Amino acid sequence: MKSLKLDTPKSLAQRVMLRLRQGIIDGEFALGAAISEEMVAQSFGVSRTPVREAMGQLQAQGLVVIRPQVGSFVFTPSEEDITALCTFRIVIEPKAAELAFAHDRAGAIAAMEQAIAAMEEALTAKDNVAYGRADSAIHDALFAHCGNRYLQESYQLVSGRVAALRTNLSAPVDVRTPESFEQHLTLLRLFERGDFAAFEKLMTTHITNSGKTYARALQIA
Repeated sequence: MKSLKLDTPKSLAQRVMLRLRQGIIDGEFALGAAISEEMVAQSFGVSRTPVREAMGQLQAQGLVVIRPQVGSFVFTPSEEDITALCTFRIVIEPKAAELAFAHDRAGAIAAMEQAIAAMEEALTAKDNVAYGRADSAIHDALFAHCGNRYLQESYQLVSGRVAALRTNLSAPVDVRTPESFEQHLTLLRLFERGDFAAFEKLMTTHITNSGKTYARALQIA
């Protein structure tokens, strides 16, 4: 494992957790891959205690599965998991968009425009990780500006898993075709106009197609 930097001023376990979380999302740890506590501790230069605590936090986020007497592994969703996750997103994301429009339209648009620009750069560079991060940023913006902490907390239950699935499974496809980028650009335009009937319809199609991409990729793997 390559050396990992810890530069966030948080508790040691929190810093380990955040770095591992990003590593899972960015595909440094593949879906289903084993994560050795000992190797992580050595790479971070810490004891196994904060690593073990970090693993527990990641398990609570659904990013890691801990099997007693066996080890810790990056999550691997089943087809049923993907269906349930997509259904949850179809319900929650259009409502977040409506609330963000009412609560902080300008802030949401600025964040989405910044993410669209980053997505376009990643598309040109064929950079899976950068594209996945920009994709997540667009969806995250709806919740960051919705003004409802309960909706935000609900989204946090799945946001890490969705981000990891994007980078690992859909971004490699998305950077080779313009469809995903064009859908996100259209979602931004619909949001700007406040056309939430069309927004919800396109978001439903977008999320459903993403779920199909995840399922196909997992079958191939």
